[in-house]
Amino acid sequence: MLNEREAESCYLGQFIPLQYHHNMLMDANRMDNFKAAIQRQVFEGAKVLELGGGTGVLSWFAAQSAAKVYCVEFNPDMVAEARRLLAKNRYGERVEVIHDDAFEYLPPEPVDVVICEMIHVGMLREKQVEVIENFKKRYAAKFGDKMPVFIPEAVVMAVQPLQQTYDFLGYQAPIIQFTQPGVFSADTRELGQPALYSVIDFCQPNDLHISWQGSITIEQAGTLTALRFVTKNILAVLMESSSTIDWLNHYMALPVAEPLAVQPGDVIDISFQYRTGGSIQSLQHALQVSLRNSATEAIADVVTAPAVAA
Repeated sequence: MLNEREAESCYLGQFIPLQYHHNMLMDANRMDNFKAAIQRQVFEGAKVLELGGGTGVLSWFAAQSAAKVYCVEFNPDMVAEARRLLAKNRYGERVEVIHDDAFEYLPPEPVDVVICEMIHVGMLREKQVEVIENFKKRYAAKFGDKMPVFIPEAVVMAVQPLQQTYDFLGYQAPIIQFTQPGVFSADTRELGQPALYSVIDFCQPNDLHISWQGSITIEQAGTLTALRFVTKNILAVLMESSSTIDWLNHYMALPVAEPLAVQPGDVIDISFQYRTGGSIQSLQHALQVSLRNSATEAIADVVTAPAVAA
């Protein structure tokens, strides 16, 4: 019988099958940037904690320099798999894989770096923010106020109006879509610039609820059929070069209920709220969009209809 946390993890897709972890290992964008950030932040002899270790690959990156890595994983199947895989790799013995709940675990000693990759677009579905905020409180109570470095250090989120085609061999199916960032598709037209709606800095206290009201000016004529949600994870800040090591999540496009014809100069008013770690449907149900037409100033309220979450 699953406990409440395990049941929620299964529902939100956090107990994902091993083949999905293989896809993450094959994601060069994710792997290269996490490796670079971990190499940057983990110094020789450091103590490292990873919350939500999966296959253990990020802990293994840290083990190249760290003296000790505590790798915490809640899924018992992945605990066994991580131990098996780490045993095949040099420095794998520096990683201790621990079957425990990241909401409850504290290392037996202070650590220098905390790695946590429980990240989904918009900080939905997975519990990244809640896990880190909970950890900081418990860690401070045990070891004092000096916090370890967090990887990622921050998350930046934006929303953008799209003309998204939902024609599949004549079958009209407006559904949630996930696409690779930076990959051009003839099915997608950007109607305006992305608007920043949230910045989460893990060095600071963070609210678990996100709420935003804002406007975007339309730059291209077209039909508004979806809103794209963009999530950039700042894995490490390079102070000497005023740059960052980033990981950009897949884009998520949410369809609107009724397409809206738009012209350059029109303004789209958008509002939504959701709890970090919540379902995609919770964002959809709260999402409201209204059009201020530049020619007529007519206002048409549109609320996105629920769709099946990916």
